[in-house]
Amino acid sequence: MKFLCLVVFLAVCVSVNASPPPTFEQRLPMEVVFKGGEKFSKLVNQAERERWASLPLGERTARVGKALLGTPYVNYTLEIHDRIESPSVNFRGLDCWTFYEISLAFARMLRLKEGNYKPEDLLALVELERYRHGRCDGGYLSRMHFLEEVFADNGARGLSVNPTRDLGGEPLQREIREMTSSWKSYRYLKNNPALLPEMARIQESVSALPVYHVPKRRVASIEKYIQTGDIIAITCSDSSSYTSHVGIAVRKADGAHLMHATSRRDKGRRVILDSRISDYLKRSDEHFGIVIYRPLEIKTGAGNLANAL
Repeated sequence: MKFLCLVVFLAVCVSVNASPPPTFEQRLPMEVVFKGGEKFSKLVNQAERERWASLPLGERTARVGKALLGTPYVNYTLEIHDRIESPSVNFRGLDCWTFYEISLAFARMLRLKEGNYKPEDLLALVELERYRHGRCDGGYLSRMHFLEEVFADNGARGLSVNPTRDLGGEPLQREIREMTSSWKSYRYLKNNPALLPEMARIQESVSALPVYHVPKRRVASIEKYIQTGDIIAITCSDSSSYTSHVGIAVRKADGAHLMHATSRRDKGRRVILDSRISDYLKRSDEHFGIVIYRPLEIKTGAGNLANAL
């Protein structure tokens, strides 16, 4: 039985690695799925002028993030249609999740092509990160709506590692209900309530994932192991959700700081480079700890995404 399970596991891995690379399939007008073309062009020019492509992935991601400092915080930017789902990018307004996604996707794009960067290239790499198995099928449920699933899915595809458990992370168990309990807040679900039963099943599967986090009381002691470009998800005390916020780690002389898109009015509702991560956690009793997600370079060569861009 163990041998059979191993065979099945290896078959799945081969299938994942042998999958054709994702390419952006346009289902909606470009003006709907890509906003802020002028900012994209400015970023490309800055990246080429300062040779960001020569930097390690984490440093590239942080460079992109720093170039986006001051961008207004805007929520629900992914809710772009009543029924058709598509990868999308909005440089004019970011929330905490799209800030890290776009920064990472742009950083990866710089290494996978040598110039002539196009919005379609960035959209393809956002799709790789945001959608289950790296593919958007045009349906809302192909998008991963929980960071925990994103981390697990991308890890299974060899696109990331999760050092949280090795850094003393403790198990965290939640019964996820966020999407079904607040379904009227989401444009797609409000217009398609028939999706709710399947969304409930997805929440059950996410609830069953083996999630580890470093509790708040221990973060200061492991902060030295956090690298620039690590994605830091903030776990919360709410039993119906694992995480409530996410940002990008930036190492400075005094430790690892959090760069993130914040909705707080006293912080300007914008992308900021904030305090040390351990200090940030102390600001609220709702902050429970962190999950550390470390994206990896996409390997170049035959049969992979590099040839699709």
